[in-house]
Amino acid sequence: FASLSSEQQASCACVTMEIGEAYRNPTEVTMSQIVLPCHSNHCGELSAGQLLKWMDSTACLSAERHAGCSCVTASVDDIHFEHTIGVGNVVTIIAKVNRAFTSSMEVGIMVTCEDLYTDTHWRVCQAFATFVARRRETGKVQLKQLTPQTQMEQMEYSLAAERRRMRLIHAEIITDLLSSSTAQLECREYQDAVPAERTRVESVELVLPPHANHQVSTFGGQIMAWMENVATISASRLCNAHPTLRSIDMFHFRGPSHIGDRLVLKSIVNNAFKHSMEVGVCAEAYQGGEPQRHINSAFMTFEVLDADRKPRTLPRIRPEPVDGKRRYQEAIARKKIRLDRKYIISCKQNEVPLSVPWDPSNQMYLSYNNVSALKLMDTINNWVLTSEKNKVRLYTLEENQTLCFKVEMNVSVSAEQTFHLLSDLRRRKEWDRHYQACEAIMKADEDDTIYRVRTPSIRKGGKGQDFILLASCRKPCDVRDPYLIALRSVTLPTHPPTVDYNRGEVLCAGFTILEESSAVTKVTYYNQATPGVLPYISTDIVGLSSSFSSAFSACSDFLEANKDSSATSAPQTKNAANMPPLPKEL
Repeated sequence: FASLSSEQQASCACVTMEIGEAYRNPTEVTMSQIVLPCHSNHCGELSAGQLLKWMDSTACLSAERHAGCSCVTASVDDIHFEHTIGVGNVVTIIAKVNRAFTSSMEVGIMVTCEDLYTDTHWRVCQAFATFVARRRETGKVQLKQLTPQTQMEQMEYSLAAERRRMRLIHAEIITDLLSSSTAQLECREYQDAVPAERTRVESVELVLPPHANHQVSTFGGQIMAWMENVATISASRLCNAHPTLRSIDMFHFRGPSHIGDRLVLKSIVNNAFKHSMEVGVCAEAYQGGEPQRHINSAFMTFEVLDADRKPRTLPRIRPEPVDGKRRYQEAIARKKIRLDRKYIISCKQNEVPLSVPWDPSNQMYLSYNNVSALKLMDTINNWVLTSEKNKVRLYTLEENQTLCFKVEMNVSVSAEQTFHLLSDLRRRKEWDRHYQACEAIMKADEDDTIYRVRTPSIRKGGKGQDFILLASCRKPCDVRDPYLIALRSVTLPTHPPTVDYNRGEVLCAGFTILEESSAVTKVTYYNQATPGVLPYISTDIVGLSSSFSSAFSACSDFLEANKDSSATSAPQTKNAANMPPLPKEL
């Protein structure tokens, strides 16, 4: 459930409206370009800089269509280029607004390629950009809210809030990883290492009218293209070959640039690994004798491909003292985060183990995966009602050879109080007999806690089960969002399986809590059944038991009994920032 099937995506994209026309998102903008030699690099492939320009302009048009006014690029999330694009191929870029906040909005960008001679299509990359609405007159812009129409739009709308949270804490993750893994990030001496200074590049560009947008500000895509150009030169100097750009860490524009500015672009190879290298690049602007102002920074990962399109082994880098060593260490930290992100998010759900090792570097992506899986289940609308008893409704869904179930009920308790009572798993044993004991192991961050849960044995004389669960709790961004409590299994070296319990695993579970009126709150519990969970619910699903109905009736009574109690206190646990580094290879 981490991603929709191709059939679901097709049905979501082509919903037929009552008037008989295929539905199309009103903010959607499509650009199609045939790749000409003037767009290509030395290999006859579309240059990444040119592609970034096209992506940024398409996304900007989508943002302005929704905002009804001029918009500027604020940031572009990490981009991973899956394939290159040759001369003569057609590039199609589709952009649409996923969600609007107060004055900013997230625009989703999908890039595909078409070979006109073989009629084959393939995906090149996907990106998420943040744009800010700007008016000529003074005063803040209040963007109109989007109303998702399809399952896919509902999913992206919901996930946009979680991606926004990730952007805000991205820098903190790097800082925490550097402080907790100092010993693992030490610079190593390699024989025949290339001095980093040899890869340093500096270039200046004069911003002319063709480089500006309709607001006479330097086009964000143009700045990204210039940055990619100098980064490519740095990478070439390390390997004495023509490199291929594989990924870009988040672009974040820190200030505007205008016609007449001199844009100074600087790049250097921060670190070289076996088959890839990271190049740091920054852009600064000035006019006349004024001091340079920081416009943007980015980190780009390059590979060098051999004749068989396989990555070549690269020479190692010898960093400069002080700042060079700092960049060297930060590059290791970013590589670890990129690998964790690819492992957790980029893979299909059935390719990822149920229980993923937790450490501070992958906390952000584990949390995102946890919340996004629950939000996706919440957008599915083809559930089958299996039973209803005591106003508790049990639904099931079988898809992709996976059984899921959800339990729904309404309570006369505010959504906020329901969230406070259910988000502390230590109190769940007060109403759920399947929770024998629960202890809070660690406070991963303000919204995420790791628990150890113990459950009794289903069979007489058998062993009970225990679970190590990451609980990710989210408050709504606006009135249309539910409160969320997402649960998934993780592994911790400090809490290995024991002989007294069988270690169970949870792939995706949790609560959504939505206030339907001032007097009624809808509580929905979801669970993607795994072998460790199935024995507890199988008899309910086939109608031989009503234990789930009894459990959630008890939950309703628990909420009603505590509707006026004060908010539960946060679990007293060890903070992740103060933990010793976990023994995991970088």
